[in-house]
Amino acid sequence: MYKKEKKVAENFTPTVHIKANKDQVAPIVIMPGDPLRAKHIAENFLQDVIEINHVRNMLMYTGTYQGKRITIAGSGMGMPSIGIYSYELFKFYDVACIIRIGSMGSYQEQVSVYDIINVEKAYSESTYAKFAANINDQTISSSSDICNIIRQTAKKLDQIQNFQNDKINLKTGLIHSSDIFYRAKDDEWKTDSKIKETLGVEMEAFALFANAKYLKKSAGCILTVSDSFITRESINAAMRETNFKKMMILALESAVNYYKESKINDNFSNRN
Repeated sequence: MYKKEKKVAENFTPTVHIKANKDQVAPIVIMPGDPLRAKHIAENFLQDVIEINHVRNMLMYTGTYQGKRITIAGSGMGMPSIGIYSYELFKFYDVACIIRIGSMGSYQEQVSVYDIINVEKAYSESTYAKFAANINDQTISSSSDICNIIRQTAKKLDQIQNFQNDKINLKTGLIHSSDIFYRAKDDEWKTDSKIKETLGVEMEAFALFANAKYLKKSAGCILTVSDSFITRESINAAMRETNFKKMMILALESAVNYYKESKINDNFSNRN
């Protein structure tokens, strides 16, 4: 279904962590945490793919989807990592919008494994926003423009034949961005009043939203529930890397719709 043509970019002009020419990065970036997931998306969904970064094995690719140029970039795990990459993409590569895609653990009985979440707000105990973006709030919203586009795109996809028997049924809400994967109090999600309000937990969205707010850019986040703190059901690592197809398509289609609604002028669209 998708034409695949991989090329390798040349004549790198580095920032501190990304070695890519400015014109090799698209105005819209889809950012999974796992660089191998970035590779999978690029090679299976994009056309005319160019690898634009492999420094520290943080793989990044640019190609086209439905004629629109999109960059797929790994972020690594945690707020410090996505904080670096998203800041550099926004600040030094003039990226207009980043859509994070990733996995999350569910805190709520009504949020099941494989559910897809459109993150409206992220709560965190992290001090990332305070020191990186001079934001003292513990809850930061995603950008309303891309959040609404994701919501509307999901509704449209649910009407397409391919999704009739497997609808997205998108949930929108508040999530918990944690700095901690292994907590000394591993049942804190049951007792902390603020955490209990959230749908589930991941480790990056809060920092991405803080950078976007600070730099006056757009940022959204789509998450697939990979495990449940309620039922203890879990998806293994191999399945997480390749089988989040609905989330990937939702992100790509949302990126195309962001192009249309924001009327971004991609001056470099024909240079690769």
